[in-house]
Amino acid sequence: MFGAVLGDMIGSPYEFDRGNKTKEFPLFNRYSVFTDDSVMTIAVAEALLGLNGTEDDEAVHQAVIHSMRKWGRKYPDAGYGGRFIGWLFMRTPHPYGSYGNGSAMRVSSAGWLFKTLEETRRYARLTAEVTHNHPEGIKGAEATASAIFLARNGASKQEIREYITKEFGYDLSRTCDEIRPMYHHVESCQETVPEAVTAFLEGNDFEDVIRTAVSLGGDCDTLTCIAGSIAEAYYGVPDELRKECRKRLPHDMKEVLDRFTECIVSAE
Repeated sequence: MFGAVLGDMIGSPYEFDRGNKTKEFPLFNRYSVFTDDSVMTIAVAEALLGLNGTEDDEAVHQAVIHSMRKWGRKYPDAGYGGRFIGWLFMRTPHPYGSYGNGSAMRVSSAGWLFKTLEETRRYARLTAEVTHNHPEGIKGAEATASAIFLARNGASKQEIREYITKEFGYDLSRTCDEIRPMYHHVESCQETVPEAVTAFLEGNDFEDVIRTAVSLGGDCDTLTCIAGSIAEAYYGVPDELRKECRKRLPHDMKEVLDRFTECIVSAE
C-alpha cells in the first residue's frame, strides 16, 4: 500500500490541474500530505485484514462500511467529495450509484491479500459496492486490483495490458503524450483508471511511474495513487521513499501499514 499512499501524497499538491504537466518537479514539498485517498486505502485494508475468509458478501460489506466510516470520521477534513461526506455521517449508510474514482483509489489492499484473481476481483467488487455500486465504479476497483494482482505475481506489462483491455474494455492504446495535452480534472473511474494504468505501463521504475502520472495533470492525487499502487506491485518501492512516506503519516495509519506489510511478508 505504500505505492498508493505515496502516489496520493506526491500528487496532492498538483490536484485540480495545479501542476505544469511535467515530470520535472520535487517529489516532496510542504504540501505533500495524505488526503482522503490514503485514509480510505487504510480503512479498506484494515477491514480486509480483519476477515477470516468465510464471510458472505454482506458480512464483507458491513466490515468495509464500519472501517470506512470509522476512519472517515476520524479524519473528516481529508478532502472527501460531498456525497461521500454525507455517506460517512448518515444514520443508515447505503450506496449511491457513484462511478467516481474513489472505488479504485482505495482498493489496493485487495490486490495483495488474496491467492487467486477470482478472489481478488470479488473483494474489490465488495469494497466498491458499499458506495460506488455503479457498474463503472465496480469496474474501476476490479481493474485496479487485478492489475496489482497480476503485477505482484510476475505478469509482464503486455500481459497486464491485454488482461485489463479484454476484461474491462479500457482503451490503453493511447500514449501519455497523447493523453496529456487535453487531460483535465475529472473524477470518474472511466477517465482516471485507464490513464493511471497507462502511466504505469509507460514508467521505467517506481519513481518514473509516479512522475509520469503527475505529469498528466487532472485529479492527480487519485490518478497517481492508482498508478503508484500498481507500480509498487511491479517494481517495489525504494526504501528512501517508504521512509519519507512514514514521516508524513500519523501513528494510527502507520500501525495499519505495518500490519498489512507483516501479513504480506508472512504469506510469501
